[in-house]
Amino acid sequence: MKRIILWLCIAGFVGTVHAQTNPANIKVDNLSDAQIEQYVKQAALMGYDESQLDGFARAQGVSAVEVQKLKDRLVKIKRKKQQPDQLKELSNTKGNSQSGVRQVGGVSNSDSLQNKQTNKRDSVDNEEGKLKIFGSDLFKNNAITFEPNLRMATPSSYIIGPDDEILLDITGDNEASYKLPVSPDGTIKVEYVGQVNVAGLSIAAAKSKIEQRLSGTYSALRSGRTQVSVTIGNIRTIRVTLTGAATKPGTYSLPSLATVFNALYAAGGPNKNGTYRKIQVIRGNRVISTIDVYDFLANGIQQGNIRLQDQDIIHIPVYGARVQFEGEVKRPAIFETVPGESLSDILRYAGDFTENAYSAKVKVLQTTGRERSVQDIYADQFANYMPKSGDQYIVEPILERFANRITVLGAVFRPGIFGLEPGMTLKQVLYMADGVREDAFLERGIINRLKADNTSELINFNVHDILAGTVADIPLKREDKIEIASIFDLRDEYKFTVQGEVRFPGDFPFASNATLGDLIQKAGGLTEAAKNARVEIARRIQNLDVNDHRSSKTILVDIKDGVLMDPALTLQPYDVISILGDAGFRTQRQVKIEGEVLYPGFYTIAREDERISDIIKRAGGLTPYAYTEGASLKRTGMSKLKAAEKKEKERLKRELEKDSLDIDEKDGKTAKYKDVEEENGDNSKAKSSALAKVSQQGTSASDIEPSDLVGIELNKILEKPYEKGDLLVLDGDIINVPKELETVKVVGEVLNPNNVIYVKGKNLKYYVNQAGGFTDNALKKRVFVQYANGAVKGKDGGYPEVKPGAEIVVPKKAPRERMTAQGWVGLGTGIASLAAIIVSLLR
Repeated sequence: MKRIILWLCIAGFVGTVHAQTNPANIKVDNLSDAQIEQYVKQAALMGYDESQLDGFARAQGVSAVEVQKLKDRLVKIKRKKQQPDQLKELSNTKGNSQSGVRQVGGVSNSDSLQNKQTNKRDSVDNEEGKLKIFGSDLFKNNAITFEPNLRMATPSSYIIGPDDEILLDITGDNEASYKLPVSPDGTIKVEYVGQVNVAGLSIAAAKSKIEQRLSGTYSALRSGRTQVSVTIGNIRTIRVTLTGAATKPGTYSLPSLATVFNALYAAGGPNKNGTYRKIQVIRGNRVISTIDVYDFLANGIQQGNIRLQDQDIIHIPVYGARVQFEGEVKRPAIFETVPGESLSDILRYAGDFTENAYSAKVKVLQTTGRERSVQDIYADQFANYMPKSGDQYIVEPILERFANRITVLGAVFRPGIFGLEPGMTLKQVLYMADGVREDAFLERGIINRLKADNTSELINFNVHDILAGTVADIPLKREDKIEIASIFDLRDEYKFTVQGEVRFPGDFPFASNATLGDLIQKAGGLTEAAKNARVEIARRIQNLDVNDHRSSKTILVDIKDGVLMDPALTLQPYDVISILGDAGFRTQRQVKIEGEVLYPGFYTIAREDERISDIIKRAGGLTPYAYTEGASLKRTGMSKLKAAEKKEKERLKRELEKDSLDIDEKDGKTAKYKDVEEENGDNSKAKSSALAKVSQQGTSASDIEPSDLVGIELNKILEKPYEKGDLLVLDGDIINVPKELETVKVVGEVLNPNNVIYVKGKNLKYYVNQAGGFTDNALKKRVFVQYANGAVKGKDGGYPEVKPGAEIVVPKKAPRERMTAQGWVGLGTGIASLAAIIVSLLR
């Protein structure tokens, strides 16, 4: 007994190892890149390069799907190896970056390395869908540079300083133009006047001073006949320092026309801890301007955005208080607040509520000194509620429900939803829906009502009585659904079926007093095949007696020369009208003969008893090169039948899959439908079993397409025409007479499927060896040969004879299912029981 159990264990282990190493069981998705490369090396050792890898894999039994996956994975592995290493960014900077000075605004390029680092940091700060700080994009948006316009007219308030260039134009009785640079000590040198100190003066003040000094030289200035114009030529560069919580603090060289916003843009604006509400401009150790960026963001007003001067300091303090607004607002973000602002102000910065917002109240999550708390702020409190740092405001969406909706469905002229007014009744709503249609079922209507506990109840009513006012009207409630059925909804659809020899057969809707002639006309009229035939009408039998073996009543109507004998015959619902054909009607039918005959081509069948030998004669007989043993007959009518069978199998498979899916979807339903699921349980198993059978039919063991060829022996047919084997030709037949073939095709489970040169006298195994020999999965005892004429011969005691043009097919073994642990236990139990019985008998 111990030996038996040990043998079973060893056999199971060997089977498992074989399944794991068997190439037919390869799953490419489960292989690593190294394993795939090893597989390629194994193919190379056997003489297969990468272009022949698919042939190698198929020869080992790998499925076509897995072969394609293998090729795709190889492409990806090659692409990985060809990719160059990522180049690292160099962060060395020279010149002004070493001294901490950055030049921008038309003087020189900005520090690109710091911009890249800033953008990288910003992308990390904003990842995972976190809310942004309101205003953080302003100074990082490349489309908004705040670059000063250096081509505009010089403002009269512009303060002159060293390195500016003054353009002095004298016009009128006296004409002169001067370009006067401002010296480091703040003076300009004017011809005939001498030095004039202009440093610290505005353009307007400098003009007045220069005019006064020139009036002693140009007397016409007093009378107004001479005028003086003072403007700025080349503007100077100033240095501004940004300190505090700036993204890129430091000293910046800017044009003297630059404003605070120009400097903030150059420095990347405030960092994540910087304020947007109290940015300070310091000049001469005194705060001369405070900027609130929110004025610009919310209103477009650049209040406090003054023009900068040399040695100005822009200081960005850390923020004081921030709150978070999320949910149904147009600009969810983190907002900075200043004392005196209310929730209404923050809501304005957030762009106000969206269309789906529940605006009656806002939920706020607050932090106390110890823990968090939740509070509701109602709409009338928005203006008085003062935000606290750390507040998190949440605006919830409105409820997905209607306060006053009622629905009218079915046989009314205007079905849809309506607004429920106080005191509204059923009759009023039916009139609002323009009344019931003519096909309405007036005996019963239904109101589907939602009770207080959200369960449903049905209230039925007589539609006719409600509309006539003979019964009490029914008051309506919100979410009532009124359903008025149509008489067509409460019965099977009445129809006629027309089939047979008409141009457009099919189902047609029932109509009262419809006649046989009407339906044939609707179906496009009779075809030529029905000129002298008959019509058979199959009619249901009402109140059928159980002892009556009839299933329907048959009515026959003759057709003579295309004329219906009783066109006025009145039809009834569900009548099946079959237009039968004329036995004497025939269309021209053709066969094709190709290959080694004198006149290949299409031939029309002349007689009903015409045979293969007759067609050969009509084609002029065979040429000297004809190979009669390889002649074949292809019967396309068979392929049409097989195509129809295949299509029917696919349709059945789709229907079974759909039914199986419908049953599976019921698994997620509530316990209310549990009984229905249990009732459908057996049905589901039956359909699953049927689906498996259809699948098995669709994928047979050999995976070989059925042949349309009919095995004929043309040499015998021509020797003894009109005897056995000389078949009657049918419409669509193709007779092929080839030249003598010199190869044998070997396909299926061989290592290298190909065409092998025919050698007279060689047996089947010779040709298999020429194709690399059998694979491990070859089913040798089922090898068969298909000859050139379509005949097939299998292994019967020995391998079949091989002739020129033959095809040797080596089928594949059926896949073996691995025995489960439960199966091994059952097998062991059975063997143990058998052993116990034998031991007891021996005793």
